[in-house]
Amino acid sequence: MAQRSLPVDNSDPGNGQPTIYDVARAAGVSIASVSRVLNGRRNPLPDTRERVERAVAELGFIPDGAARALSARLKEVVGVVIRRPTVTMADGGIFADEEESLQFPDLINRGIEVAAQHRDFSLLVCSVDVDDHDYSRRIFALARKSDGLILHDQVLDPDQLARLSRQVPIVTLAGVQSPSTTNVGGDNVTGMRELVRHLVHDHGFRTLAYLGGHATSPDNIARHATFGAEVTASGAAFTDGPQWQGNYCAAGGARVIERLLAEEAVLPEAIACANDQTALGVVHALTQHGLDVPGDIAVTGFDDIPVARHLRPLLTTVRQPIQQLGATAFQALYAMVRDGEAAGRNVMLPTTLIRRESCGCTPGPAVRPTAG
Repeated sequence: MAQRSLPVDNSDPGNGQPTIYDVARAAGVSIASVSRVLNGRRNPLPDTRERVERAVAELGFIPDGAARALSARLKEVVGVVIRRPTVTMADGGIFADEEESLQFPDLINRGIEVAAQHRDFSLLVCSVDVDDHDYSRRIFALARKSDGLILHDQVLDPDQLARLSRQVPIVTLAGVQSPSTTNVGGDNVTGMRELVRHLVHDHGFRTLAYLGGHATSPDNIARHATFGAEVTASGAAFTDGPQWQGNYCAAGGARVIERLLAEEAVLPEAIACANDQTALGVVHALTQHGLDVPGDIAVTGFDDIPVARHLRPLLTTVRQPIQQLGATAFQALYAMVRDGEAAGRNVMLPTTLIRRESCGCTPGPAVRPTAG
């Protein structure tokens, strides 16, 4: 995302004197960073100090009390809230450790962290259980300690979100755009359409199922709806129902397959999973029962987390620029915090279909992920 210009200080129009905004714009840093350099607080990074001092000298800036007060209003902290899965595997289960792994949100948080460091902001991270419906108090408390919040997935209902957004700026990740919040997400619709067309038209599959993630997740809802509509429009059969509900975890995907096989259900020719970690569990369960992937059943994922490139077979998936999602979310929040940019935007990052072995494609040279 291109860096936005800082607004000009019009508190004393016509005086012709450079302001703290002008220094921040020239140095490419926040007004809080300028204040830290000028006031000798918190040991700013050498590069930041050098850029600010150069801008001050070139502009002939003279700091005053108003500039110091302006920067003091910032805490230089962004709060981040993630949803963690409920651990459901018994001790010793093959996916017990995996259910504690948050690969996708951790990668997003790394993107937030790197972008925040460039602006001298720190992160406060709070996790909430997906089945806990009494966590709003903790999120509201986090808001009082932060300049703004980044919320993963659907952690608050619309009324709570509207109320909280009156206190601090909010950016949602894979949420639902609202007049008072900005949302950042991947292009689920295009990604799932490309996946269906590849499975149906390139491979000729005629029966396909979607194994879901959290039922309330906006990402899951969009992927499910698009996949089903595209399969039906292509003339193929879409296998659906509550028995295909997973939870974004490998253990959840494995449980779905175990139950279907125990019921002697007829499995489709291809299973599209809500995310890569679900696909990991599906592949494991199928192979444990002597079924070959992709020889008997094709399996695909979504996200292209690092493990997708190391599974056997290599996982066909829809790639999101995961770390870039986090960086973009911080940049959007920073613009709202710093210069009052209006909320209500929906920032959609592109997705890319990655063809590998698990759908039946011929193995080719390794595909390296794009920088996120």
